[in-house]
Amino acid sequence: MKNYLKLAVPAMALASTIFGSAMPGLSIHGAKADDLVVGVSWSNFQEERWKTDEAAIKAALSAAGAKYISADAQSDPTKQLNDVQSLIAGGAKALIVLAQDAKAIEPAITAALNEGIPVIGYDRLIENPGAYYLTFDNKEVGRMQAQGVYAVQPKGNFVFIKGCQCDPNADFLHEGQLEVLKAAIDKGDIKVVGEQYTDAWKPENAQKNMEQILTQNDNKVDAVVASNDGTAGGVVAALTAQGLQGIPVSGQDGDHAALNRVALGTQTVSVWKDARELGKAAGEIAVQLAKGTKLADIPGTVQFKSPGGNTMNTTFLKPVAITKDNLNTVIDAGWIKKEEVCQGVPAGKVAVCN
Repeated sequence: MKNYLKLAVPAMALASTIFGSAMPGLSIHGAKADDLVVGVSWSNFQEERWKTDEAAIKAALSAAGAKYISADAQSDPTKQLNDVQSLIAGGAKALIVLAQDAKAIEPAITAALNEGIPVIGYDRLIENPGAYYLTFDNKEVGRMQAQGVYAVQPKGNFVFIKGCQCDPNADFLHEGQLEVLKAAIDKGDIKVVGEQYTDAWKPENAQKNMEQILTQNDNKVDAVVASNDGTAGGVVAALTAQGLQGIPVSGQDGDHAALNRVALGTQTVSVWKDARELGKAAGEIAVQLAKGTKLADIPGTVQFKSPGGNTMNTTFLKPVAITKDNLNTVIDAGWIKKEEVCQGVPAGKVAVCN
């Protein structure tokens, strides 16, 4: 991985050199000097997941009388540093940051905090005790992923397709996965025949990793613990090309395509993190922080000891494991329409599609 920190503008320079106009990719909706403006820095807005988060954030901010501005880093850590600077120049009184690279973003976060602008690390940890951490319980997500796969395939050759090494969530998830599977691995019931991080969480990178692992193992793979629905999609594409579709595969996020795969039987579980709840919480917390509420005084806050040894003020939301047996949960919640879940599913295959 490139050392983007060497490319980053020093924190104090970021704090003192604020652009007079927005950079390309910055979306500002008529913010005025006296508005309560919240800036959102997206790591890569091309992923389906973040569209839902954004709608919920916007709704929460609108309900509070606050303005929304945003920027899309397009998976570029260096661009995200500049995006944060531009959001500040655009009048942001609080920032919600979905970090592309948790380490590379640190100078921008320090600069914002030095300017008195509160920061929420959105769904991905930012190792700064001055920032608020809002996410789902990612170790529990990992446990649910492993449990979903293990329930249908308790023995055999397993593969771990992990998230981006630049994102602490990748390791949180894997720690949870191993909590479930380690005993079977130690016993010899499960043999780990492949384990790879996925650069930038991109499905095409997950697919390439899975293709290489299949080649190395002469296609003798019995289950894949993939860390999100995007990587699961890449894994399923690689498996399908070899006629192996249908072996257990995990994911997370409740992406519509993934929930359809669950119904079709090409993905076993997608751990649903209701992005509407996460986005709503982010908007509400951002407004409270912008108005001067202390981190620890945000309702529902718990103390979390980060891998870097920092004590973070955190809100953890609860995920839900979705399999073919409870697909009605996401349909009844209005997350996805039945016809989307059941597209291409043969009659009688899945109860919710009958």
